[in-house]
Amino acid sequence: MKAIVLPHYGVHEVLREQDIAEPERKETQVLVEMYATSINPGDYVLRSGAAQHIMPIQFPYVLGTDVAGVVKEVGEKVTSVKPGDRVMGLTPAVGGAYAEYVVVEENALALIPPTLSFQQAGALPAVALPAWQALFHYTQLQPGQRILIHAAAGGVGHIAVQLAKQRGAYVIATARTHNDDFVRRLGADEVIDYSITDFTKAISTAVDIVLDMVNNRTAAVVDLKLGETGRKSYTVLKDGGKFISLVALAIDEHPKVRGIDAQCVHIEPNRDDLRDDLAAIVRGVQEQKLQVHVNGVFPFSAQGINEAYRQSEIDPKRGKLVIQRKVG
Repeated sequence: MKAIVLPHYGVHEVLREQDIAEPERKETQVLVEMYATSINPGDYVLRSGAAQHIMPIQFPYVLGTDVAGVVKEVGEKVTSVKPGDRVMGLTPAVGGAYAEYVVVEENALALIPPTLSFQQAGALPAVALPAWQALFHYTQLQPGQRILIHAAAGGVGHIAVQLAKQRGAYVIATARTHNDDFVRRLGADEVIDYSITDFTKAISTAVDIVLDMVNNRTAAVVDLKLGETGRKSYTVLKDGGKFISLVALAIDEHPKVRGIDAQCVHIEPNRDDLRDDLAAIVRGVQEQKLQVHVNGVFPFSAQGINEAYRQSEIDPKRGKLVIQRKVG
């Protein structure tokens, strides 16, 4: 089958098209024909080699986490989906979706409703699940709490703003001025342009929660430790508040201060409650309470994916960039 592979660590230009064997599924897994996928920040971490001591990979490696498509085969213990179903979900590891066929755990799949396109479905899981679990599992966000969401116009950020507002929180968002209207329409109560304003001086009342998606990186280097934005965020957090990061994989190395609970979100595709979270997200989309913004669609090819990565490095970042292989 056709796949877009990473032959060695490096920048996105090293990706190439290659024929590889179709993946073998286990009895709890589903073989999905991929129609759409997307690019995510985790791809940068793996591709650069910055996380090789935490998540070593074997080359050639297939990147890609989101998958939307049609079920081809199901394992013997799979009961919730059948061949021919339209589904979306996450790969069992951080990677594997840039291929014609993808193996996915049953618990990491949800049926795609008729109202949701493959493009939208291919953009949703890897941003909606971290946002959902960060707010409702890691922090147990409550109505009336104040939350600061960094990179609020990006993939996870624009979903998190919607979910937090629906829960009844007071949402403070950081985003550049050209994304101000976009983030406010999603539900943000305040928007701070971090490029011209020090958010620590703009926030007069301490917040209960910080959700951080800002990584200090260049095109080839990724910092897995708490970055400048994260360190500054501590100054606006209440004593005993919660700092949740999606990028600081080495957050445990940061000393605990003022009773602040600091954690990095980890999505486990085989968790029993993952399917429930995906189903709740799909319901939100069906009820038009939640929307995923697709900011661009690129063809399934090495050139198409490279162009998507180039586009992702250009501001303004807004929503998700989708890789489409097939229209259905």
